[in-house]
Amino acid sequence: MKVLSVFGTRPEAIKMGPLVRALHAAPDIDSIVCITGQHRAMLDQVMSLFDIHPDHDLDVMVADQTLNGLCSRLFAKLDALYEQVQPDRVLVHGDTSTAMTAALAAFHRRIPVAHVEAGLRTGDLQQPWPEEMNRRVIDVVADHLFAPTDSSRYNLEQENLAGRISVTGNTVIDALKQTVERIDRDAHLRAEIDAHFPFLEPERKLLLVTGHRRENFGGGFENICRALAELAQREDLQIVYPVHLNPNVQGPVHAHLGGLDNVHLIAPQDYLNFVRLMQRAHVVLTDSGGVQEEAPALGRPVLVMRDVTERPEAVQAGVVRLVGTDPARIVAAVHAACDGPRVAAHFIADASPYGDGRASARIVAALRGEPFDEFVAAHPAPMSHTSLSELTP
Repeated sequence: MKVLSVFGTRPEAIKMGPLVRALHAAPDIDSIVCITGQHRAMLDQVMSLFDIHPDHDLDVMVADQTLNGLCSRLFAKLDALYEQVQPDRVLVHGDTSTAMTAALAAFHRRIPVAHVEAGLRTGDLQQPWPEEMNRRVIDVVADHLFAPTDSSRYNLEQENLAGRISVTGNTVIDALKQTVERIDRDAHLRAEIDAHFPFLEPERKLLLVTGHRRENFGGGFENICRALAELAQREDLQIVYPVHLNPNVQGPVHAHLGGLDNVHLIAPQDYLNFVRLMQRAHVVLTDSGGVQEEAPALGRPVLVMRDVTERPEAVQAGVVRLVGTDPARIVAAVHAACDGPRVAAHFIADASPYGDGRASARIVAALRGEPFDEFVAAHPAPMSHTSLSELTP
């Protein structure tokens, strides 16, 4: 069976890394990897970490490209690639423009599509945008739907889709477990990573920040920066913000926070470094989807700068809280996390509601038609998305 895995961004590469390695190890699968280059430098870092060597690189990255421009280039190049490779199946992950275009281009050629991380929903096409639309399109055309959780399976069942649904857990927990084990067992590597952050002071609490969502561009990021500037007045707090390369993020972040002593604006980090920062963090403030899955598995409380989340499981368990982009709400939530008792480690990687480290093995078994036990979470979640309005008294 010839399986063509297509991905193009750093988060996709992290979550597909363990799966690609598992596919390569299967003797009866011809595993082929195509990267689109939707992200470039950040993607290459992850490929190196997981020792993945792409067979095809579409290199579609163009400065200041629009989503329509990106998708038009992807459609043309993927169509030619499918003609050349003639895959038996196309495998895509998540909700990026790369994943949506790859799935739809395969559908047009009647090539079966498998969707890893299927079934996540917010119920609002504008949040996250355009990801909510992208993943719905992929789920419509896919015949294999690999849902990470029971909540995701419920969403798919409610839509009466034609694809076969399997609950596998999320491959991000596979990646996280492998990376944490590597850091924890190698003191020299750990010291090498920590040497990248000589400015960190052990006596200060670490607030780790990530922010890059398109729906927060403009006023949202202005509000986030105002909140961080106010939080920087705490003498017991140090803020580390790996700043996304997008100019819509770089501009307001450096303008508002560039001169503050205890705010460290650093370049985007490779996955090893970022996992280490999560390990050292007291609290994580983010608008990222993947961080909502990773940080709770490390026992770190997460404050999500979005109004709605398609990942309700950790919210239900009490280690993720939606705070939106209102400065007062963000500041109050960070103060509460810093001043209250340390949030108990509800999750460890083996008991995360998002996976147990065996998602890749389950997906490979499903593709080969072999029986496997589906993932069962230790922390069941409500069968819906979670919105900020539902959490506001």
